[in-house]
Amino acid sequence: MTQRRAVDDTPGAGSRARALPAVVRLLLGLPLVVFGLDGFFRFLPLPSTPLPEGAAAFLGSLAQTGYMIPLIALTHLVAGLLLVVNRFVPIALCLLAPFLVNSVAFHTFLERSGLPMAMVLLLFELYLAWKYRNAFRGMLDSGVGVT
Repeated sequence: MTQRRAVDDTPGAGSRARALPAVVRLLLGLPLVVFGLDGFFRFLPLPSTPLPEGAAAFLGSLAQTGYMIPLIALTHLVAGLLLVVNRFVPIALCLLAPFLVNSVAFHTFLERSGLPMAMVLLLFELYLAWKYRNAFRGMLDSGVGVT
């Protein structure tokens, strides 16, 4: 009598499933490291097409403040490095969440060409948040009181 294997019982399926979070961590972390470094060293080329008026005004106002661009670049760099080296991943995800939500909003309402990439990075964030969900249980407990 032959046994039928479950779909997940194929050789190597377990190792692939265990490797997926690491791959997603790297796919989220490496671009953030590059973008963070670019915020300080400006080595990536600027887009050749002009930005829509609203997007240019928004980014111009961020640049004029003088502290937002270094803050964003430093946050991307630190969170990206934490993801790449697999240390304090839940903290890195918490740091990145507001930036990714704002990136999706920016590309939804002001500049559509970057929306696919923003959505992919947001999906990576949500996947990793799900994989590390036990680390967020305390944040999501509505009955936590101050002692």
